[in-house]
Amino acid sequence: MNDKSSMDITQLSDTAILQLIGDFVKRKRMDLNKTQDTLSYEAGISRSTLSLLERGEKVNLITLIQVLRVLDQLQLLEIFEVKQQISPIEYIKLQKKHERQRVRNSDMAADNPPSEW
Repeated sequence: MNDKSSMDITQLSDTAILQLIGDFVKRKRMDLNKTQDTLSYEAGISRSTLSLLERGEKVNLITLIQVLRVLDQLQLLEIFEVKQQISPIEYIKLQKKHERQRVRNSDMAADNPPSEW
């Protein structure tokens, strides 16, 4: 399980997932050439809290958000966006509402009186 790209995350324990997140944060911090002191200051958290996060310990969700913001990684949270979906019935109603209606000519109806049959 050394190749993380082929790992099935659903099979990981909560602790392993926390470690995965911590490793990610640490790697991104190092890629940006930031120290723990610098990143923690920019995120508005203590260095010890950042250290806990990088070690895969439990931290507040707001801490993760603050760190991801500084690391310019907030796009990772887009998966949580709940998008409004329309039901198939509502879709059909909307389609019918926008269909072209046939125009009836009231003058033509007066020219052709109904048959007396």
